[in-house]
Amino acid sequence: MKGRKIALYGLLTAVAMVLSYMEAQIPAFFVVPGMKLGLTNVVVLTALYRMDRRDALFLNLARIVLVGFTFGNLFSMLYSLAGGLLSFLAMAAGKKSGKFSMVGVSVLGGVAHNLGQILVAMAVLENRHLAWYLPFLLVSGLAAGVLVGVLGGQLVKRLQPKEKA
Repeated sequence: MKGRKIALYGLLTAVAMVLSYMEAQIPAFFVVPGMKLGLTNVVVLTALYRMDRRDALFLNLARIVLVGFTFGNLFSMLYSLAGGLLSFLAMAAGKKSGKFSMVGVSVLGGVAHNLGQILVAMAVLENRHLAWYLPFLLVSGLAAGVLVGVLGGQLVKRLQPKEKA
């Protein structure tokens, strides 16, 4: 692995940790209980556009595990893993299709993240009635996806162009 790539891995992991900490400090003032901005998805989005899918997946998994051990617990890691993996798959597919802008790819990720989390909650709690919560989460995922897409676009612009392998 080249030095620049290692440095970018370190930078993006550090950014994810800082954003996760900042997000944990925001009081729960949102109308939708449990809603978060998903700022750490800026890292995954940036990796998708400045590295490759494998690197983005690795960073996504690393941030989920590191943030889970640092700020969460086993259950929060389970929810994050489900949401994070589904979000990654949606973003990777959206980017690969070429039919979405970076903001559109991010929105796909935000919506998929919330879908993954509600599916895990329904399975863990064995309660299909939690599905009533999904429309609220989808709207919050859409809004958060737009914000993350705009922030990710700014970060991608400021990083050096993608390295040739």
